[in-house]
This record gives sequence, C-alpha cells and structure tokens, in this order.
Amino acid sequence: MKDLLSRLDSLKRSNIKKTIDTRLTEFRGLGKSPNGNIFSELCFCLLTANYSAEGGMRIQNSIGDGFCSLSENDLSTKLRQLGHRFPNKRAEFISEARKHKEGIGEKIHSFPGEKDARNWLAENVKGLGYKESSHFLRNIGFENVAIIDFHIVDLLVKEKLIERPKTLTKKKYIEIEKVLEDIAKNADMNLAELDLYLWYIETGKILK
Repeated sequence: MKDLLSRLDSLKRSNIKKTIDTRLTEFRGLGKSPNGNIFSELCFCLLTANYSAEGGMRIQNSIGDGFCSLSENDLSTKLRQLGHRFPNKRAEFISEARKHKEGIGEKIHSFPGEKDARNWLAENVKGLGYKESSHFLRNIGFENVAIIDFHIVDLLVKEKLIERPKTLTKKKYIEIEKVLEDIAKNADMNLAELDLYLWYIETGKILK
C-alpha cells in the first residue's frame, strides 16, 4: 500500500487535484438539483452497467428528457440507434425506474447512512447492483460508498492488496470496500475522492 499512497499523495499535489475537486463539487451540486436531474443520473448509472461511462455520458446527453417521456419501445429504439449493447433491457430498467422518479432525492437523503441508501437502491431499483447504486450515490454527492469495477479490482490486484475475485458477490464487494476504506483513511480522503484518483491512475481519465 505504501507505493500506492505515495502515488496518491503526488497526485494530490498536482494539477489533477483541481480537476477532481471541481468534479466533486459538480456531484454535490447535482445532489441538490431537482428530482428530474437526479433521475437522469440514475438512468446514466443504469446505462453504464456492462457498458462504459463514456458511452453512458454520450447517450445521457443525447436522450435528455427522453428518459422520462419516451415509451419503452421508443427508448429501446433510441438506445439501439445510439449504440448501446443492451437497448431492450436498459429501456425496460429505465421505464421500470420511473416509478421512483418523484421524490427520489428526498427518498435517498432520508436514510440514516449512505450504505442504507445503497441497500435500498440495490433492492428496489431493477438493474442496479451494489456497484451501480454506489456510482449513482457518488454522482449525486455522497462520499462514503465505493464504486468497485474491473478497473479498481485490477489496480488492487496489481498492488497486491486483494486477490482477484472469481465473482463480485455482495460479500466480496463489502470486503473490497473495506480495503478501499483503509486506503482512503491513510490517504486522508473520502471514498468519492479516492475513486476518482484511482480511476485516473488506472485509466488516465477523470469521468463521472
């Protein structure tokens, strides 16, 4: 872990810090925006599962209010035209998620802890697992849940901090999250910050 902490400390003293701080401010601002904007971010996170953040961002920008207004069939057609790998299933998930649109911001903030909110999302929004639920929460300003995808797993394996899991079960997810919590504590940052720094280390990009 020592080498990783050294790399994180170096990045915190570089120009990357300003970019990451700006992105985190954007996340917090989105969390205070109208429910419709928060629902759009929920749809973005539904799109990124087994796809890509860049592709999800492109589709989110293109569809806009269509997440709320398009029929499931029309949404599926649009997703296919925009190149999503799973247009029918994602259209189904987004249509199903509309029942949570009104008051979604208030609902998420009503839970006593961020992990309680994540549990509710994973259990009640079809198409959201722990990773996607954590991604959604981070993108609306929550700071203490980990987004564990193959980029993060690859980095932790290379650093010899975990063994590569055969499957990312709920139990394994929580185990790896504890490793990330330990890294964050030693790096003097929260999990939202850590994710952006680790993503930059692994991919050279700062997305959302």
